Amino acid sequence: MSLGSGKILPRRQAVPVLYTRGTHYEVGFDMGRTFGSMIKNFLVLSSPLNDSYLPLYGTPQGKQVYNETLESVKRSFPQYVRELEGVADGAEVEFHKLFLLHLDEILPQALKHQSGSKEKTACKVTNCKKQPTGCSSIIVNHENCRLLGHTEDALTETLNHYYFVVAHIISDKPQGKYNVKEERFMSLCYAGHLPGYTMSYNHHGLVFSINTISAEHLVSGKTPRHFVTRALLSAENVDAAFRVLKDCGVGAADACSINFTLLSDPKQMFYNVEMAPSVEGKDESQLNIKEIPIGGHNYHTNQFDRIEAEQANADMVESSVSRMKTFNNHHEPKDAKDVCAMLGDVSGGYHCVYRENGRCDELVKTISIGIFDLNAKTISLYSDNPHLTQAHCTLPLILK
Repeated sequence: MSLGSGKILPRRQAVPVLYTRGTHYEVGFDMGRTFGSMIKNFLVLSSPLNDSYLPLYGTPQGKQVYNETLESVKRSFPQYVRELEGVADGAEVEFHKLFLLHLDEILPQALKHQSGSKEKTACKVTNCKKQPTGCSSIIVNHENCRLLGHTEDALTETLNHYYFVVAHIISDKPQGKYNVKEERFMSLCYAGHLPGYTMSYNHHGLVFSINTISAEHLVSGKTPRHFVTRALLSAENVDAAFRVLKDCGVGAADACSINFTLLSDPKQMFYNVEMAPSVEGKDESQLNIKEIPIGGHNYHTNQFDRIEAEQANADMVESSVSRMKTFNNHHEPKDAKDVCAMLGDVSGGYHCVYRENGRCDELVKTISIGIFDLNAKTISLYSDNPHLTQAHCTLPLILK
């Protein structure tokens, strides 16, 4: 089976990595040109895009949500819009399809609640299937062992449709609301997506992973989480990271959890931040910050553990509860071997941590695993169960 056949390949024993340097547009173009066939194939396979987002985009109400959100992002982060335009041009695909992937649940959820408001819309809202997608993250913060382990879990059609990007971006003038001139980072990217919304680090020593959370009440005109976390790749320190997540003046349009630390932080603190959409009347994200000091550990999956907000995806919550139960059945992790055993755990039935039953009809799979070793300043990458296999590669963290 070829990538162009529209079929899902068996799990590839490969971890594609692109090294690129240039402006935002040039880096985006390199991503699109290098992985163009993969991006085109993913656009054909993506059921949320084809079954939900594109039909809704074709309605006047859907186009309004799209345009309001795009204009908001252009005001805050025009450089990342140019980066995505570069991806589209390099891959020779339509920009609106890529931006719809970045809108994610915003379009169906915003229209769902718009339809139930006083201004009834005429469009028929088709919700995309609510599958238990998501990711699991483990923090170990001991003096002799500081680790961030992460499974990247997604709809099965995403398998083999990802790559790592190591980029160095230098602009001739400050860019966006935070006046950034230089970025250097490594990030896992789903095909056609911007860096940042997975597992990543930057040259300032900011290391982070993302857990999707499906909030019920989403509105247009705010900053999609994909763009919030793309901006996180520019953060120079902990305060800058919190400023990016707060997104004052606009606020996040949707929800996620961010697990991060800064290598140069003398406190050697890890943080888990739950980010929820801005509430009515406030133009900033809701944040709940949990500190994990030296001697501590933490697990996070795909639900709000501390923020009280309605969640939209019951299957995702059920899966999160199951995976957290599995983690809590293990003894407290002390080293990378323990983290590999936990991230590779296949107990728990349908909602297990490492998701791969070998069947083509499986809805969700673990597509990649990464383990950051903060003391060694490396990231180990896996495409198979980390409890049963060796890392495909271990790469050094490139720091400023």
